[in-house]
Amino acid sequence: MKVKFLRVLNCFFSKQNDFLSQKFIKIKMMNKKQSIEQFLAPKKMAIAGVSGNSKKFGYMVFNELRQKGFDVCPINPKLDEIDEVKVYKSVSDIPNDYEKLFIVTPKSETDTIIKQAAEKGIKHIWVQQMSNTKETKQVAQQYNIDLIEKECIFMFAEPVKSIHKFHKTIWKIFGLLPK
Repeated sequence: MKVKFLRVLNCFFSKQNDFLSQKFIKIKMMNKKQSIEQFLAPKKMAIAGVSGNSKKFGYMVFNELRQKGFDVCPINPKLDEIDEVKVYKSVSDIPNDYEKLFIVTPKSETDTIIKQAAEKGIKHIWVQQMSNTKETKQVAQQYNIDLIEKECIFMFAEPVKSIHKFHKTIWKIFGLLPK
């Protein structure tokens, strides 16, 4: 029903007013919860910003997702290998069967990586909170990328453990989880 309504709305605006159509056509067909579920479902993703330092968040994401059974493809231009797994230098170098990209890089690199991902054909990207810029959402929209941002992957990649489980419970109680 919602999809039909959006298509009708899109059709109406595209015929009536180009300015309005540009603003409303960009409405995503999935809500944030659905997007997160679809991103995590295959348990397979590339991760840009993996670190060789076990105390950095880029390593923690790589390690924990692997422990949870995810097939992860690490990306870092400065590393060749991490925990006996080949590390790719850039998004353009990863195998084509990785259709999801998780970004945990410094903000200064994020938007460039999104553009590289778009060129590679990746259409579903999760930017870890604090890695996004003011322009990240606009860059993703420009390339028709389904973007998840301002969310911590540890709160959604099952099984959720430790402080993240507590945090998720609190968010659920107060109705703050994505809908």
